[in-house]
Amino acid sequence: MLFSRSDKSPSSPSNRSKGVLGDSPGLVPKIVPIEPIVSPLNLPQVTDIELQRYADLIYRRTGVRISPQKKTLLSNRLRRRLKETGIRTYSDYYEYLTKLPPNHPEWDAFLQEITTHETYLFRDEVQWRWFREKFLPEMAATQAGPIKTLRIWSAACSTGDEAFTAACCIAAALPDFRSWRITILGTDIGVAAVEQAKTAVFGERAMRLVPEDYKKRFFDKIPNAMVWRAKPILTGMTQFRQHNLMEPLRERPFDLVFLKNVLIYFDNASKQVVVKNVLNVLRPNGYLVVGPAEGVGDLLRNMRRSQPWLYQKEPEQVTPAATSPAGSLLGATEPRR
Repeated sequence: MLFSRSDKSPSSPSNRSKGVLGDSPGLVPKIVPIEPIVSPLNLPQVTDIELQRYADLIYRRTGVRISPQKKTLLSNRLRRRLKETGIRTYSDYYEYLTKLPPNHPEWDAFLQEITTHETYLFRDEVQWRWFREKFLPEMAATQAGPIKTLRIWSAACSTGDEAFTAACCIAAALPDFRSWRITILGTDIGVAAVEQAKTAVFGERAMRLVPEDYKKRFFDKIPNAMVWRAKPILTGMTQFRQHNLMEPLRERPFDLVFLKNVLIYFDNASKQVVVKNVLNVLRPNGYLVVGPAEGVGDLLRNMRRSQPWLYQKEPEQVTPAATSPAGSLLGATEPRR
């Protein structure tokens, strides 16, 4: 605990010997005042000034904008951090945060509390139907040569539900997937979320939409617990690490990027930064899957839109080179995958 209560509480031995009455005979009993104990859970909501200070702090760190309508939500989540740290007021916790180095564990705990939202496997079934029935067959048909590759990025992956859903679909719908080089990278700003994703363990609520045959084939029910663990057939495809979407991702291009239900928390300036970072690692003709209410259509005008949630990156334009005597274009090559 960062702050501890005084040893001289009314229940300590030294105070109990006097009790609440004075111990001198013949005197009028005197009430000994007791310092009130203020629980962080009983604090009122943050003030408008405190809300703005926290909103600015969160925006500077993550690009996520906290609106005034989120006052109750922010207050509830801050109370949990106060309880965990022992800090008594919102202002004291703010001052504490601003003095911490960027890599301090409390920063991660704070951002996890503020930015974590419910997630579960097979969320948005229409998108996963497209993934199984359209995307995977297309990838199989366009891959040539003995080495086939598939690279997927689950951005803002939380506890890995989306990444493991993709792995399930690949294992079920791609007959020769074991001969492919498959990478499903999940990233999240929260270190705790990433560490949870690495365990590949999910509770009953997160598993509620997983088809029963997928549960049997790809997960093990842990005895005496209401949780499931993904089998090696899935964990062999997945990897997870911490990453802030406001920063570039140093990776080879991906065939598909999931960027779902996260941009709704960004303002337009932050969205522009995130979209630029994402498109920089999406290969030509690669697909971007977003949430239907993300509000990024204006930022994706240079992409082909086939669904409100599905965009495809335009192929790179090859600049015509000098023509050889044989009539072939010199230097024209296929875009790298």
